[in-house]
Amino acid sequence: MAKDKKGNSEGKKAKKAEKKLKQEKKGEKKEKVKKSKAEDSDAEDVDLDAVLAEYAKKQEQFLKVTEAPCEPPRARASATLIASPANDNELFLFGGEYFNGALATFFNDLYVYQINKDEWHLVTSPNTPLPRSGHAWCRGGNSGGVYMFGGEFSSPKQGTFYHYNDFWRLEPSNREWTRIETKGKSPPARSGHRMTFFKNYIILFGGFQDTSQQTKYLSDLWIYDTNSFVWHNPVLPLATQKPDARSSFSFLPHESGAVLYGGYSRVKATVTGKQMKGGGQAQRNVLKPLVHEDCFFLRIIQPAADAPPNTLPTVRWERRKKPANAPNPSRAGSTMAHHKGRGIAFGGVHDVEESEEGIDSEFFNTLFAWNIERNRYFPLALRKVRANQRKPQESRGGRRGRGQANEDELLRNLAALETGKSLDFADEMDIEKPKENPDEPQMPTKEVLMEFPHPRFNAQLTVQDDVLYIYGGTYEKGDREFTFDEMYAIELGKLDGVKQVFRREPENWQGSDDEESDDEDGSDDDEDDEDEEDEEGDVKMADEKPLYTESTRKSKRKDKLATAFDEASETSSVPSTTFDDTPDDATAAASADDNLPHPRPFESRRDFFQRSGNEWQEALMTSLRWQGIQPESLSVKEIKTRAFEMSEEKWWDCREEITALEDEQEAAGIGEVVTLADRTEASGGVGRRR
Repeated sequence: MAKDKKGNSEGKKAKKAEKKLKQEKKGEKKEKVKKSKAEDSDAEDVDLDAVLAEYAKKQEQFLKVTEAPCEPPRARASATLIASPANDNELFLFGGEYFNGALATFFNDLYVYQINKDEWHLVTSPNTPLPRSGHAWCRGGNSGGVYMFGGEFSSPKQGTFYHYNDFWRLEPSNREWTRIETKGKSPPARSGHRMTFFKNYIILFGGFQDTSQQTKYLSDLWIYDTNSFVWHNPVLPLATQKPDARSSFSFLPHESGAVLYGGYSRVKATVTGKQMKGGGQAQRNVLKPLVHEDCFFLRIIQPAADAPPNTLPTVRWERRKKPANAPNPSRAGSTMAHHKGRGIAFGGVHDVEESEEGIDSEFFNTLFAWNIERNRYFPLALRKVRANQRKPQESRGGRRGRGQANEDELLRNLAALETGKSLDFADEMDIEKPKENPDEPQMPTKEVLMEFPHPRFNAQLTVQDDVLYIYGGTYEKGDREFTFDEMYAIELGKLDGVKQVFRREPENWQGSDDEESDDEDGSDDDEDDEDEEDEEGDVKMADEKPLYTESTRKSKRKDKLATAFDEASETSSVPSTTFDDTPDDATAAASADDNLPHPRPFESRRDFFQRSGNEWQEALMTSLRWQGIQPESLSVKEIKTRAFEMSEEKWWDCREEITALEDEQEAAGIGEVVTLADRTEASGGVGRRR
């Protein structure tokens, strides 16, 4: 018995000695890492003002705006991508940053992607804005152009940060940048904010500022009048509900103002620690990540026509219900682009804190459409090309595709008339198309994938001519961070595949995989350290991110989650200033009960209007009379054009529901549904239905 006690005592001594040795090694390692970081830090060695002045000096060497073909842009995050408001065949990409684990590189190059030529062009200019990331830009609404504000720049090793408060206008036609010097007050410097447009106003909200002590999130609203060149900071009533401070939210245009959804910030919270010797529990204040899921409508009422100059518009926030069928789980970095009254969202990341030692992150590559008026999300899925299509057609989308189809149909009708055949046989006529010049360069065939791109967050999105473009994005695995060097295109009307515009393998990560990890055996000390807690509660404000084992850049990325949304197309011509916040069951049937024609499964926009054109023209004329406009004052062509726009809006509004019905019918083996009332021949009898 005595020997057993002696053996236990010696075992405890050996265990204590082993523990002491581990602690000494751990302390040496921490001191080494701390010393290394101090030596590598460029906080004191780099003068950001001098660096930016050197950039400006280099910029002055360009004497005029030039544009030349080039390779696709280098990999970058926190850039901005937008569809040109002046040319349906162009996209603009500006700025961004690339971090390889050791050094950060910032860009100020302007790229133009020529869609019809599949070419990238690099634009140089003597007055290009300085390098930045985390900035925001949007279309200019009634004033045209593209407006950009703010952003950030840092030293290569991220030791110091600089936020911009400059305001710029880009003229899409000649690629000319102009810095706007405004009158009076202007928004403070920031990153991670969002901008959108309403008539002659540019609207800016939120973002964050990095100081030496903390990251401060902003909730201020600014409106820029493009007619008077003045920023306004509206004073809202104290009792008004308004969005909390945040960054990385979705901010979309609306015909009566703007709509805001989601976002990311860090909020104060108290965390309870382990039991202390005195009997109490240690507590500390931390900044916990918060993914916002609320929704607000910003209503803007313009001044009366006879109001004095510089009269401010009436502005108020209106809280909306949480969107129905929202993506679950909630996610940060799910960027959104505007398209015909919808927000198209892609990707995102959901973080789950497993313990104080780390988090588990889930990345997504799902595509959603948020119907703004109905305040409802619809998942979008890729669909295989139907095998029973009447005729294979060239895969062209949007207005260009419709124009080509109309031209082909006209040529077939003329060919049928010339041969004396009925128009019923027009679809069977062969038409001669102009032969392509063999000397002209042929566009390479792009690979089409039947699955969405790799999961990611912080991708840049924009929509041009009903086609969604996805550029870049970020993915993390352990302590490694991958910035995607690729762009994809998805035709939203068909969803028949993902076209790969270009793709390059991500560059190698230069950071250390374990520079933040503690001793692997550190967990062995937990049991022995339970009785050694500090008896005084730790009430010092701490940032929660050092508790995570994620990369050093991750919490910073979540703060800004690069601006990558686009107000690609203006709102539709049929005004509607009310929102449908009815419960889910009522919302589902709202579209079918509005007394307007409803699209059917497998029915194209053109077929839908051919079937219901008369009803849409009657609805248009009724609407015009309510507005005090006599329909007789419009030509037949104008009435048909406006009626088609109304039907097209309805078609897009119901697109997600109809797509779901089509998928259900195809899964059940049902092809295109033909209504007997639409047939020209007699439709009586059971045999006819068979």
